[in-house]
Amino acid sequence: MPAKISEVTPGSIAEELEIQCGDEILSIDGTIPQDMIDYNFLCKSELITIEIKKSNGDIEEIELEKDYDEDLGIVFESAVFDKVKPCLNNCIFCFVAQQPKGLRDTLYVKDDDYRLSYLQGTYITTTNLTNADKERIAKLHLGPFYISVHTTNPELRVQMLRNPKAGNIMENLLWFKENEIPFHAQIVLCPGYNDGKELERTLKDLTSLGDELLSIAIVPVGITQFRTQSLSTVNKEIAEETLNITKKYTKACCSDEFFLLAEQEIPNSEYYGNFSQLDDGVGSLRCIMDDFDTLDLPNRISKPLKITFACSVAAKSAFYYIAKKLNKIEGLSVNVKPVISTYWGKNITVAGLITSEDFINTVKDVIADYIIAPSIMLKPYSDLFLDGASMRDVIEKTGKKFLITENNYSICEVIDLIWQYV
Repeated sequence: MPAKISEVTPGSIAEELEIQCGDEILSIDGTIPQDMIDYNFLCKSELITIEIKKSNGDIEEIELEKDYDEDLGIVFESAVFDKVKPCLNNCIFCFVAQQPKGLRDTLYVKDDDYRLSYLQGTYITTTNLTNADKERIAKLHLGPFYISVHTTNPELRVQMLRNPKAGNIMENLLWFKENEIPFHAQIVLCPGYNDGKELERTLKDLTSLGDELLSIAIVPVGITQFRTQSLSTVNKEIAEETLNITKKYTKACCSDEFFLLAEQEIPNSEYYGNFSQLDDGVGSLRCIMDDFDTLDLPNRISKPLKITFACSVAAKSAFYYIAKKLNKIEGLSVNVKPVISTYWGKNITVAGLITSEDFINTVKDVIADYIIAPSIMLKPYSDLFLDGASMRDVIEKTGKKFLITENNYSICEVIDLIWQYV
């Protein structure tokens, strides 16, 4: 996979050098970059020579002077230029294995690449981590990493990941500790496997790793209606038990779904610390509610405005909270329409897995000036849903007017819209 350029920042060094979308970086100072880690390291110099393959096939060599830390303004198609390290596991809870055919191709890719974990915050299992990988991590002192632990019981981890190499997790984590490499841990809770006493054991083992362990996220297993093998979901009783266990460990936080399943209030912001695993659904509801409470609201608007939040089922409590307060603004009418997943099944309740068909069925009869939806429902940097349909398709089929908010942890863009009606 070449270091192919997807975007050039306006006004940047790259634009001045007439580097364009579709060009490829072949080498920097004679070294072929394998990933963004190499690229960032090689560019930290005041004088560099870049070899570029233009989109028409011509090869150019560019020498340039710049400030030591000055960015070139290049965005690449991928953070990894060579082959992505694949996942070698066959986890009992693997979501990729629970998908039907016909979705976007990228949804079927199973990566387990430490570079993507460092650069983009994806989770790795460490089962394919080689000595060469460790040497590079230690040499460059990379981190933090996001590690899918699930359990520290060697036999149970082999069973859950269905990989004989999965049992050495504590050995790998101790290596991170000894080399002072920070990491976040994740536990996908599967009832009957790693809950209860096994969860207690895992949390005790992880806590023993000291300061290198930054946080522990516990999330419930997601099960779709396409799953062929039986696996239990987290119910109210297990959610309550899990919350009781984890409250004894200061670095452990349960995802919002546990509180919803246990029918408990979302905890205050102190529970989540620095919100280090927001993308795993740990604290996202508290984050958006707290952010809303800091926003400046008008008392009234001069002309009527109707808006509807089309949110995930998991996020509905936060949006009911927001809607209740917004409806106190004179002239404003706010409703909430949770999008129920008929495609995946009732157990899938997050915004990132909503399909265009379920979205359309939810909003087609809504009467509103604007329907608000978060960008997390769409593929990053595009307007595509999971099933390949676009937001333009939704607009054509519904005839509605939408506001897609870019910030998934704030409704500041919605408040800006409301102020336009004052």
